[in-house]
Amino acid sequence: MIQRTLRKQVIDAASHYPVVTVTGPRQSGKTTLARMTFPDLPYVSLETPSEREFAGDDPVGFLARFPDGAIFDEIQRAPDLLSYLQGIVDEDPTPGRFVLTGSQNLTLMEGVSQSLAGRTALLELLPLELAEIRRFGDATPDLSAILWRGGYPRIHDRGLPAAQWLSDYTATYLERDVRSLLAVGDIGAFHTFLRMCAGRVGQLLNLSSLAADCGVSQPTARHWLSTLEASFIVFRLQPFHANLGKRLTKRPKLYFHDSGLAANLLGIEEPGQLANHPLRGAMFEGWVVSEIVKWHRHRGLRPEISFYRERDRLEVDLVIENGADLTLIEAKAGRTPASDYFTAITALSEQIEARGDGRWQIKRRLVVYGGEESQRRSRGELVSWGELPESLS
Repeated sequence: MIQRTLRKQVIDAASHYPVVTVTGPRQSGKTTLARMTFPDLPYVSLETPSEREFAGDDPVGFLARFPDGAIFDEIQRAPDLLSYLQGIVDEDPTPGRFVLTGSQNLTLMEGVSQSLAGRTALLELLPLELAEIRRFGDATPDLSAILWRGGYPRIHDRGLPAAQWLSDYTATYLERDVRSLLAVGDIGAFHTFLRMCAGRVGQLLNLSSLAADCGVSQPTARHWLSTLEASFIVFRLQPFHANLGKRLTKRPKLYFHDSGLAANLLGIEEPGQLANHPLRGAMFEGWVVSEIVKWHRHRGLRPEISFYRERDRLEVDLVIENGADLTLIEAKAGRTPASDYFTAITALSEQIEARGDGRWQIKRRLVVYGGEESQRRSRGELVSWGELPESLS
């Protein structure tokens, strides 16, 4: 198993906080990261029925087994433990005693905010970013294959067939875990909902349309979507609101954290199909957005990340705010640079600069595209998809 980028942040957090909490989707590598980073801590999986029962029936006795700390995997399975952990770490706040992992962010965060606020660091481990995939030594140089396989570690670590593994993941983890949270009775409707979400990658979210296409009510669709977000399957990218005298959209865009899972839900069976797929551009945009989100999360960074869209259709895929500095990013799936690649970010830059109030400064303008050569141009940087990780450093 490779060393994950987040490991540095986990080690640093453990030197300051008595508890370190790592969240992320199922099978993103949380357990492996925790056990590799803290090999001397006892490990307990709360997926194990006997351990979960012990923790629920006798939390004091359960925790007494670990006076020097432990790793508690899938802590959301025994949320009452968090209240008892609060008392333990208040008595002895030695840094790095307990490491918690969880894959249901809503359930976990409710418990953490109530019991461990100020006592734990909160970190997110998402599927592999491109730089991590390359650490396996066999990363393909083909963009379609990268998008199609996605970044779940087990696929790369064990050389498993991506299509089969992702199908199994949908059946065993998504449909089991998420359905148990939602109490979904109609499996077919929920699976349709997953596929419809994949088909809307990079689009403005229209809950009414999504619900109608799945044959469910809008409140049901909203609840299902929120649960998929809490399970780190999808995320909503909010619009950037600037007082530029323009009518801006208020609806978010929908993305998947993993491009391979989205491709699998769309029924794309091998990389060659993706190369000519009508949603290739949206899939590439989704991959770029998720790569940038992962790059920041895995380094413990949380800048404001949004997109810009006016009602008259001027749109920039990503706006990253670091204080007053803005980075504008466009994603273009084409392999050959086109003359209009910089049109949108140039127009938005001119609007922001025309304000003249100094609230924002354009720090960088990037176009990430599907070609192989990166170039510096007068209007910004043209970045090859393969050099995206280095361009963010």
